[in-house]
Amino acid sequence: MINNKKVLAFIPARAGSKGIKDKNIKDLKGKPLIAYTIEASKKSKYIDDVIVSTDGEKIADVAKEYGAEVPFLRPEELAQDTSNVITCLIYTIEELKKQGKEYDIVILLQPTSPFRTNKHIDDALEMLINNNLDSLLSVTETDKNPTLIRKLDNENKITPLIESDISLRQQMDKYYILNGAIYINYVKDIKIDRYLKDNNYGYIMDKYHSLDIDEPIDLELASFYIDKNIVNIL
Repeated sequence: MINNKKVLAFIPARAGSKGIKDKNIKDLKGKPLIAYTIEASKKSKYIDDVIVSTDGEKIADVAKEYGAEVPFLRPEELAQDTSNVITCLIYTIEELKKQGKEYDIVILLQPTSPFRTNKHIDDALEMLINNNLDSLLSVTETDKNPTLIRKLDNENKITPLIESDISLRQQMDKYYILNGAIYINYVKDIKIDRYLKDNNYGYIMDKYHSLDIDEPIDLELASFYIDKNIVNIL
């Protein structure tokens, strides 16, 4: 709870995965991938309950082993490649409400972001509350400055994506991309036509803790980060 507001951690973990089979429970240095997110959530000062939304029994068993709740399995129609996470979130909130569990704030934490820590979670929640923000998501600075990106037409003629007279990189504006690690919203604002990627304020994370596991090489990179103490995940 933060500022007398009850907080739900929602961890979506669909069983099907294209890039990496059983990705959410794939081993990363002796622990299933989803365990990193569950453990960070459990260490948070503010999160009241940690719920994993999954359609897979195996994922559910692993989630429970590491301390998360899986009060029900996600229906098949909400576990397709085309399923929208906001639909799954609404379903979970409504089902929990039937069980007498209601929340003021929901923080969505994707299990593919293993290096997002409890400090990131708590700092982001404090940023939301202390600045009276309506919504928030995590971002990281991109080294692919859009002023350097070019489009090519059918004749390979180049046009800039963004017009800019600045040529020195040091003088260019900073740009940020969504890293997928944290999305925070008030439960009252969660609607079927709401896209969490459109949350209004950004919580900045460094690029190493922003690593998103999408392909097999990402797992190798994550292992390297841990071995070399590049990330702090305690």
